[in-house]
Amino acid sequence: MTIEEAIKHKKFANEYAKLAVNILFTASWIDGLHIQTLKPFGLSPQQFNVLQILRGSNQQPIRLTDITERMVDRNSNATRLVEKLRQKGLLKREICKSNRRQVDIIITQKGLDLLAELDSLNDDWVRQFKSLQKTEAQDLNRILDKLRG
Repeated sequence: MTIEEAIKHKKFANEYAKLAVNILFTASWIDGLHIQTLKPFGLSPQQFNVLQILRGSNQQPIRLTDITERMVDRNSNATRLVEKLRQKGLLKREICKSNRRQVDIIITQKGLDLLAELDSLNDDWVRQFKSLQKTEAQDLNRILDKLRG
């Protein structure tokens, strides 16, 4: 389905205006799929992202600023996200032993177990992109990187 069909809009000012709308519409569509995948687990995409960042730290504690720098959605309130995940027992916050002003954040085993369960569902979610050939995915990644560049 073309973007014109999807949003019932026949004419754009130019190809760049069409591109901007197409990217925003597609991002919203992808986000909706991600939300549907995570909803049964009581997680938002932003909370999921925080857990993935923590898992990627290989059980090494990291600071809130490090999480914020690595987040996909940098407009998210990382403090609030971390607190909600702490309340669910998916991560823990501890005072750093070498710097008492610093708070270290570490994923718990419960958080790791949840991510392991979500890994197979995440594979299903990523399968949405399999309509593209591998070379098309590589080209699109290159183009998107260039756009942000």
